[in-house]
Amino acid sequence: MAGEAADRFVRMAVSEDPGYLAFWRDERHYATLTTHRPDGTPHVVPVCVTYDPDTRTARVVASRGSRKVRNIRAAGPEGARVALCQVDRARWATLEGRAVVRTEREPVAEAERRFEERYGRAPRPNPERVLIEISVDRTMGRVAARS
Repeated sequence: MAGEAADRFVRMAVSEDPGYLAFWRDERHYATLTTHRPDGTPHVVPVCVTYDPDTRTARVVASRGSRKVRNIRAAGPEGARVALCQVDRARWATLEGRAVVRTEREPVAEAERRFEERYGRAPRPNPERVLIEISVDRTMGRVAARS
């Protein structure tokens, strides 16, 4: 890519671009989470997500019996490759990595706290809540500032 388009496109092992990070941290967007069903077909659903660039960890709270959780668990103890993508008009950003399901109270509570910080509201009460924790190892996107 050349010129202005190259300045707006970010593709790195893991982006540390301030505009890219602000898109995940400072704005309230829904994202899509893509997992794979046991038969290999993609399963794409809208989710709320938080991203911590210091630890390269994305967090999604979910219900224990949801299809996305079952897909990740079906991949085995190492977890599953997943992708998160959020879009705002022509701006978009993707996080890719390995997801595992966490059920311990402390990490779930931390994910709920981060959710409330980003989205300005607590997640709905859910006694079946678990955490999908994604170790991010690849990012890409186009996140030029809004005009």
